[in-house]
Amino acid sequence: MRNKLYPSYFAWGTILLYLVFFVVPGVMGFYYSFTDWNSYSDEINFIGFDNFKEMFSPDENYVDFIVNTLNFTVSTVVLKTALGLAFALALNEGIRMKGFHRVMIFMPAIVPMLVVGLIFKSVLNPATGLLNETLRFLGLGFLAQKWLVDAAWAFKSIIAVDTWKGVGYIMIILLAGLQSISKTYYEAAEIDGASAWGRFIHITIPLLMPALVVTTVLNLLHGLKVFEVVYVLTNGGPGWSTDVLYTVIFKEFSMGRYGVGTALSSLLFLVMTVAGYFVIRLMSRQGEEH
Repeated sequence: MRNKLYPSYFAWGTILLYLVFFVVPGVMGFYYSFTDWNSYSDEINFIGFDNFKEMFSPDENYVDFIVNTLNFTVSTVVLKTALGLAFALALNEGIRMKGFHRVMIFMPAIVPMLVVGLIFKSVLNPATGLLNETLRFLGLGFLAQKWLVDAAWAFKSIIAVDTWKGVGYIMIILLAGLQSISKTYYEAAEIDGASAWGRFIHITIPLLMPALVVTTVLNLLHGLKVFEVVYVLTNGGPGWSTDVLYTVIFKEFSMGRYGVGTALSSLLFLVMTVAGYFVIRLMSRQGEEH
């Protein structure tokens, strides 16, 4: 009898921990997003939607930060998926030293983002950085740019660094998906005269759809909550040109504007939940149709 009760105790304990450490803080944060909570006053007053109105006010820059976040998310999702799939397809074939190539492409994924950011902050330094120095040495000095200082290049540089770090992780997931596809499908299609492109479109993509759903959702959530790479490389500069929602949330809390910070966090949580739900539904539906 006592052994049968253990699973029940374990389940209730898990639910209690989830409520204490996840649900309660989430509900409290949502409540504080409707208050004027700050570090300058001991009083916390309910102000309704004032914090959310401030976000979308034409006098503030919050809309620009939301656009930056969405721009980063879409760009990195497309780049990581395209490059990860290309690498996975190439390394799924019988090429020489493919194990070595897999390790080299995947290796940046295990390096902490803080370390990656510090390395590339040095590499992309406009005066003494390795990239510009190499371009000048090769006689291509006209291609040298102020990568992290010029607003026209800073955000593109951040996207490139994040893509470089994350593409190997996406490649591994897609490679596992490719290896789970039976060769008999391709053999039958080849006998029927299907071209390489036809096999890719009608066999590889539909059967790889579960892996693509996983990688797309992971990329989407990572893009919406990006923080470290922006903070380390530019800290939102020059000016506010590369600020994203999480760097703004960090700055709001640093300035003691806790109510606005929690309102931004609530908005970001809502966007992540809705976007993740619709991406899963859309891609799953496409997989079922194929």
